[in-house]
Amino acid sequence: MTVVSGGVTGVPTATRKYSYAKVLLGLAALLVLISALRIITGADDLDSSGTLRATLVAAVPIGLAGLGGLWSERAGVVNIGLEGMMILGTFGAGYFGYFYGPWQGVVGAIALGAAGGLLHAVATVSFGVDHIVSGVAINIIALGAVQYLAALAFTGVAGGGATQSPTIPSLPSITIDAFSDPLGDLEQKNWFVVSDLAALLRALVTNLSLLTIICLLLFVLTWWLLWKTSFGLRLRSCGESPAAAESLGINVIRYKFVAVVISGGFAGLAGGFLALVASSTFRDGQTGGRGYIGLAAMIFGNWRPGGLLAGAGLFGYTDTLRLRGGGETIHGLLLLVAVGIVLYGIWQYRQTRQLASLMGALLGVVVAIWYFSTDSIPEDLTGMTPYLTTLLVLALFSQRLRMPAADGKPYRKGSAG
Repeated sequence: MTVVSGGVTGVPTATRKYSYAKVLLGLAALLVLISALRIITGADDLDSSGTLRATLVAAVPIGLAGLGGLWSERAGVVNIGLEGMMILGTFGAGYFGYFYGPWQGVVGAIALGAAGGLLHAVATVSFGVDHIVSGVAINIIALGAVQYLAALAFTGVAGGGATQSPTIPSLPSITIDAFSDPLGDLEQKNWFVVSDLAALLRALVTNLSLLTIICLLLFVLTWWLLWKTSFGLRLRSCGESPAAAESLGINVIRYKFVAVVISGGFAGLAGGFLALVASSTFRDGQTGGRGYIGLAAMIFGNWRPGGLLAGAGLFGYTDTLRLRGGGETIHGLLLLVAVGIVLYGIWQYRQTRQLASLMGALLGVVVAIWYFSTDSIPEDLTGMTPYLTTLLVLALFSQRLRMPAADGKPYRKGSAG
């Protein structure tokens, strides 16, 4: 952090290594690789419009949970309670969505998630409770509270019960027929790259929920607020050096409270998305650990919205392949994983990290042997795919990560003096 008499002028962040042009080039290269993989393996569902649309639905709640973690940790508060706040959000969406309407369900999900964030802020910021202990407690409390409230609210209601709500009215969705139908024709031709690009574009213009668009815009809004405004600069300074921020007149306690409550609101919206868009009903156990995967996506993204969105897309994609294609489609993905790990090993070699390069090359060879020696992946293993992906990605990219300097550290008002 750079401090001058007028205030905080900068918070240290990782230097951007890649321009936007290189990022777009990388995405184009990934599209070419997946297209080639589709042709080689014959697994047409690898990047069909249905798969990509389902990936978007699977990735958004993970990304929103990670976005909640990003707000909290940029202010210096670790939020392990995202899972519990998501659980509160699922019930808020189910209750308010069924009895009052789908948009009221969105508001209810955000409100209950924010209430969980407020509880976490009071415990950690006001009373100095260990952040991990508070987060775990919120997860446990939320699970029990929602089970009790669901039984109270939906028992005896037609189509509902102690563990689920009746069907919630749908939110508006958008389909642009002028583009959807021609793109569908191109997708069916199975042309190299062209059909894959058509499938991607068709997924974005066919049956796209309005809430999905709003959620994606929240990533842009977060980037703008935290990196392009004085409010964001002050908030991030609280996560880097709260004592220095306080010495410059910043109300650190207030900023931490605001960040953690917003964090809970994002997590609640993530749970609401599951109930309103992904399934159109509230169910007990609906989150399935996505709050924890959202934290992993945030770490993968190096505490930045763009990287977080990429991580959420990766985890959502593997989860979608597991559900749609099963063992055969996941088996086809192994070849891409093998190539990716080998390329990672080459990159590590260029960075003069011989041990990491050797480990990457060996792991890539092992995955390639696995692909060529089998025809399918056991169903029990496919269920673990998103979690294995989480562990693999974090293991490979952990060396380049930089968390906020004061993340998780206790803070007391007046410590600057």
